[in-house]
Amino acid sequence: MADIQQMAPVMSDADREVARTLRREKVSRVVRYVVLIFVGLLMLYPLAWMFSASFKPNHEIFTTLGLWPAHATWDGFINGWKTGTEYHFGHYMLNTFKYVIPKVVLTIISSTIVAYGFARFEIPWKKFWFATLITTMLLPSTVLLIPQYLMFREMGMLNSYLPLYLPLAFATQGFFVFMLIQFLRGVPRDMEEAAQIDGCNSIQVLWYVVVPILKPAIISVALFQFMWSSNDFMGPLIYLNSTKKFTASLGLRMIMDTESGFDWNKTLALSVITLIPSLVIFFLAQDQFVEGIAAGGVKG
Repeated sequence: MADIQQMAPVMSDADREVARTLRREKVSRVVRYVVLIFVGLLMLYPLAWMFSASFKPNHEIFTTLGLWPAHATWDGFINGWKTGTEYHFGHYMLNTFKYVIPKVVLTIISSTIVAYGFARFEIPWKKFWFATLITTMLLPSTVLLIPQYLMFREMGMLNSYLPLYLPLAFATQGFFVFMLIQFLRGVPRDMEEAAQIDGCNSIQVLWYVVVPILKPAIISVALFQFMWSSNDFMGPLIYLNSTKKFTASLGLRMIMDTESGFDWNKTLALSVITLIPSLVIFFLAQDQFVEGIAAGGVKG
């Protein structure tokens, strides 16, 4: 009886400790959510401001602090789409897709093949080549602009989209290769070995086994490349000199240069239009994108 009476306070102290721990976890969770919501709203505000400002008259954009336009208008979208040049803005958007889509496809194919070779085969000087791959990730892309320009000029490829996507056929962006390698390192080889026992060669194993497993990482690579390439300005500026072949970024810049006055609502409206394809593709594939990024983290 005495033992039971002595255990009661002990159990009560344990319960109080559990309650305190739960309270601390709840408070910590609330604080984390509040901070994340605040940071998220802070990061979304510029996009929200750009979207709302595209519907405002030019004189209202910087004179009011509110996001909701007092006098909403579609003039920015209508006038911006016409561009004031010989081509409408849809022509420049179509030109963007003419080099972005081949660039994404070549990036996926070349990066997958190279990553598969690094992750699954023993090649001579493998550590050296992998270190070289990591080194290319640290090399600024601007360092290669002049050598690549001279090379493509000698090959007669200027004023075409080939210089913008042809290098990607050789897995020149090490970040994507590295991400796929890290994803493959976390995948067991059981299914690949079973396929080899059934008579599949390396190419068949890659196509029928590895590629379906790599799907989330491949979608992440495609999204990254699509968004980065769609916003590229320097590449098209260097290699394209014909207005007919201008991309959306060059078309937007040309519209800004040809105007005597600066119409902010037109510029912001066209910026919103250029963002729409990337946003639509991201939201359609966001689950696979998150899975690919999470699984492609650094592994030992």
